[in-house]
Amino acid sequence: MSPDSSRIGYRELDVDGLRAEFPILFNTTYLNSCSLGALSQRSEAYLEDFVRLWHTKGASAWYEHWLGRIEELRSRAAGFVGAMAEETALLPTTSVALSTLAQSVGARAKADGEDRYRVVCTELDFPTLAYQWAVRPEIELVVLESPDGIRVDPEQFAEAVDERTLMVATSHVFYATGYVQDIAALGEIARTVGAFSLIDGYQGAGQVPLHVHEAGVDAYTWGPLKWLCGGPGLSYLYVRKPWIGKLEPRLTSWFATRNQFDFDLHGFTYRADARRFEVGTPALPTIHTALGGQEILDEVGLDTVVDRNAMLTERLVEGCRNAGLDLAVPDEAHRSAIVMVRHQDPSGAVAHLADRGIVVDHRPGFVRLSPHVYTTEDEVDRTVEALAGYGS
Repeated sequence: MSPDSSRIGYRELDVDGLRAEFPILFNTTYLNSCSLGALSQRSEAYLEDFVRLWHTKGASAWYEHWLGRIEELRSRAAGFVGAMAEETALLPTTSVALSTLAQSVGARAKADGEDRYRVVCTELDFPTLAYQWAVRPEIELVVLESPDGIRVDPEQFAEAVDERTLMVATSHVFYATGYVQDIAALGEIARTVGAFSLIDGYQGAGQVPLHVHEAGVDAYTWGPLKWLCGGPGLSYLYVRKPWIGKLEPRLTSWFATRNQFDFDLHGFTYRADARRFEVGTPALPTIHTALGGQEILDEVGLDTVVDRNAMLTERLVEGCRNAGLDLAVPDEAHRSAIVMVRHQDPSGAVAHLADRGIVVDHRPGFVRLSPHVYTTEDEVDRTVEALAGYGS
């Protein structure tokens, strides 16, 4: 295959050159980026550099190198979603980010004398999002039902949200349907009644258009595990600047205090920026692998990723339909690069494809396919053919 020099998005994209960064693509058709992004050679090189410095400098590498790496990643991750570095915290998981915000937003409402006790989410959100509230007896959890198993309409949020609402907490992209929510509309719905808007963007960032300032949401979580090709062990949290100084998380650490290296037991003061939400030493191996993946995505450009993924997804959807496969996908305006194929034997189909060098995933009742910017049209067609042939 010759390099693809067609105009994609706003940049020329050499697909062969991009694919050369990801060893898994040399011998595997990989359509599972919504579970785990491919590991790049650049990420591996950063990881090797981390190990080398550990061997040669030990703890002194913290001050000479590793703290700088943390801030470099923070800046890149923030810029990629349209945020500022001072609005961005690094946490070990999205679960920790959600729990930290759940507690601090609730405490803020009580301090302001507000009687807000309802949290609105949907049945299509990843369970962790609802779990943060289900374990809190003081919270009334409102779970919006999907009219078709694929989407939840903004009008449903508007009907459910009122002055009793503490928070609208939902996903940017539904993990099991690929539906892209209008987060700007959801942010406005929450803001109208004074509620906080929290968007779980772990399935969004890196594959759909995104600018958190323009969206107007109060908080957004994302991370390197999936579409940003950086691996597990890290999550990013954006908090809109006017909110930062109002929120005082009780789950905290020495990374959250203003004078971190004074080691003053009695001198805790929250940092003035989003680092006040950080809960401990970040996973340095993932800091390095995430930096490699983020650099590559920065070089490709989000507009290019979005345009190419849209092309690949439409090819995949059309191919599946032509092959007689039963799809559960959103309309084109709300479609992401997550394609759900109904199947009587999802795990068997995944194993069938794996035997043919094709890596995909499954969820109850579905085979889940997710091409990414490094996927080729030939790989899409090959995946469709193999899936259509299973059991026939």
